[in-house]
Amino acid sequence: MGYTAVHADWGRLDASRGDLGCGRAWADVHRVKGLVLTCPECRGRVFARVSHYSVRHFYHQVRPENCELANESPEHHLLKLELAMAARAAGWRAELEVSNEARTWRADAMVFDEHGRPFMALEAQLSPLTPDEARMRTDRYAQDGVAVCWVALEDRPWERIVPSLRVRLPRLRGESWTVWHGMARYTWAPRTLKAKAKWVHITCTLGEAVQWILEKRVHAFTGPNGTVRWTTPPYEQLAIVRARMEAEAETAKRAADAQQRRKETEQRAEERRRLAQQRARERKAEVQRLKPFFEQTGLDAMAWQVFTQMVRSASGKAIQYGTPGPAYGDGLPVYARPRWESVGFQLSGVVCPNPEALAGWPKGLTILVPNQTWLSRIQAAARTPLKVAVLDPVTGHSNFVRVTPHPASTRP
Repeated sequence: MGYTAVHADWGRLDASRGDLGCGRAWADVHRVKGLVLTCPECRGRVFARVSHYSVRHFYHQVRPENCELANESPEHHLLKLELAMAARAAGWRAELEVSNEARTWRADAMVFDEHGRPFMALEAQLSPLTPDEARMRTDRYAQDGVAVCWVALEDRPWERIVPSLRVRLPRLRGESWTVWHGMARYTWAPRTLKAKAKWVHITCTLGEAVQWILEKRVHAFTGPNGTVRWTTPPYEQLAIVRARMEAEAETAKRAADAQQRRKETEQRAEERRRLAQQRARERKAEVQRLKPFFEQTGLDAMAWQVFTQMVRSASGKAIQYGTPGPAYGDGLPVYARPRWESVGFQLSGVVCPNPEALAGWPKGLTILVPNQTWLSRIQAAARTPLKVAVLDPVTGHSNFVRVTPHPASTRP
């Protein structure tokens, strides 16, 4: 059922108005034989009647499935009438079931300004609607310069992103429709960032809410989180002040965090530079310490650095060098410790020992040499089986050799 109908000569009829909006009386349409009235939505024939609650309306003798007006629920029917009556009680012209010429929208109740132009649609939205659909329909009204307030009976997913009210049905005859969500005030005391601030929904009659909206005593305010509420300018300004303070505090915090990150980055860079300088000094001292050994073996500092990396890679251990001495043929002792163990460093090899000192070489102690020349020396002087690792810093190749003594070298 609907509140409007169309007559070929009288034009548009509105059952909620005393003169039907066209200067005719209800008696001219109610139970008048031969009178032809049509539905403005589906163009089907409708008839005038009065409901059990004494509400005048128009109905289809056969309800069409595709007509929205014919299939409205009783709650929707009563709510849109209440919206129109509330606007009229506030002193505004309001008409029910108004469509634009392009029929891109049809308002349940349309409010007109003093120049007869539509400016506010009051929509009773009780059927399911997605947030995208609500935003799209709101935008359609906006394209024609019309604002909109959506009114629902239950919590809906769209009500936080478009101007809306949530209302409660009257419990008893004579009671008013009540707004209990959507009309809000902003509480914030004291006005510091540490103090909590929140929106508090107020309760009022639907008539009061519609009057405040139409008189622009309240505005649809969109908060920083995208939630839309009806509120007064002072509360709106208070919320803006709070949001600005929070934004400034967040900006200051981000700047402080960025400064702290820069400081930490600079400290880490300085620490890396310090450690690099320390390692450079240590390498220089190590090269100076091993200068006699380099002269003895024919190695230089650059080759020694690569050789050391190959020793670490081959052993998979942390290493450190001892001091050349006669105990191991003036070779350079290599002490190693597995990375995953906490035990101390232990002797695991000797670099370039004097081949003449290999007669009683300890079993299992690896000899480390940098090239084939040194390997040949060790092979020529071996009197016992030896383990030799050839780690060539020039080619980067590693080779592990089992050296057996030459028969001539084992003679007494």
